[in-house]
Amino acid sequence: MATTEGAILIGQKPVANYVLAAVTQFTLGSPRVILKARGRSISKAVDAAEVIRRFMGEKVTISTVKITSEKVGEPGKERIVSAIEIVLEKKD
Repeated sequence: MATTEGAILIGQKPVANYVLAAVTQFTLGSPRVILKARGRSISKAVDAAEVIRRFMGEKVTISTVKITSEKVGEPGKERIVSAIEIVLEKKD
């Protein structure tokens, strides 16, 4: 997954931090927020997307979900890790 401007990279922080970041982007006028996660953080990205969708009500929908695999690590020590990209869009 290429880095996209406005994307929120899901990591080790609590789900509430990512929800706040997404809601902040929407309130600042962003029409789209992208949640990206790899490996064990995938479930946290799904949780954050669902919390955002419920919190924002009918104003926000999950438009696309992309599931991929990525090679990570140094050459010769690479491993394949699952990744997800969830696109949330704000309705007018």
